[in-house]
Amino acid sequence: MKGKVVTMKEAVASFVKDGSTVVIEGFTHLICFAAAHEIIRQKRRGLTLCRLTPDLVYDQLIAAGCAKKLVYSWAGNPGVGSLHAFRRAVEGAAGALETEEYSHFGMVARFQAGASGLPFGVLRNYMGTDLPRVNPNIKSVTCPYTGEVLATVSALRPDVTIVHAQRADAQGNTQIWGLLGVQKEAAFASKHVIVVVEELVDEKVIRADPNRTVIPAPIVSAVVVEPFGAHPSFAQGYYDRDNDFYLAWEAISRDEAAFKTYLDEFVYGLPDRAAYMAKNKGLAERLKAKPMVCGGVSYGY
Repeated sequence: MKGKVVTMKEAVASFVKDGSTVVIEGFTHLICFAAAHEIIRQKRRGLTLCRLTPDLVYDQLIAAGCAKKLVYSWAGNPGVGSLHAFRRAVEGAAGALETEEYSHFGMVARFQAGASGLPFGVLRNYMGTDLPRVNPNIKSVTCPYTGEVLATVSALRPDVTIVHAQRADAQGNTQIWGLLGVQKEAAFASKHVIVVVEELVDEKVIRADPNRTVIPAPIVSAVVVEPFGAHPSFAQGYYDRDNDFYLAWEAISRDEAAFKTYLDEFVYGLPDRAAYMAKNKGLAERLKAKPMVCGGVSYGY
């Protein structure tokens, strides 16, 4: 089952370079912290990080000095408060972190345009807001059919998109269920796609349930098998969201010394996600999802 299967270390070394435009997507669900930790360990610099909701995963990358620019539509620790490394970078020395802000749908439109091979996306948005004033990349166009003035955003074509998923085969046919974000659009817009999965399965498993395949093999550059790679976010059917971690992050991220201690202990001080799980004893048992299997469907012929 070798196919495109590599280690996380190999995938990041091959496709995430200094100065790359990087997307780690997943909306609350399936956010690949394991990939972010490996990027930090490999000391990548000058990255442009793009994501609809740069929560803890990008706070850690910013604190580690990996980011030059953040392109986003909302930033915070969901349900808790601010991202304090992000705030320090923005409010501190001039030029410490460039930012480019859109609405959620503005980011979706950018990914959709990139995935479609179009130069820009069109949306009925931003009326009555100051975003076009502070972001000169939000422009407008007059509809040739109705004369309506519509907002436009340029296509976003990342160098690499990293998507966490429940399962894939060795060639990269990737299946996701549960809460979805813009994983598909970001993947199709990207030059390279790294798929990180909880489980590697045989091609016949994928073929038995084809409608669950969100990302097809032809656009996938690498497949990484990394159980619990999305912790502290969750993987539907495998493990729950670690709400305790999100609450604890508020105190850790407020204190630069505590933040450095966390990175030293749980990122730099560990070789991979397996070591991370070994260090967090009892985590897998505490968060393991209770089984709730949906009814099967017949693809009879």
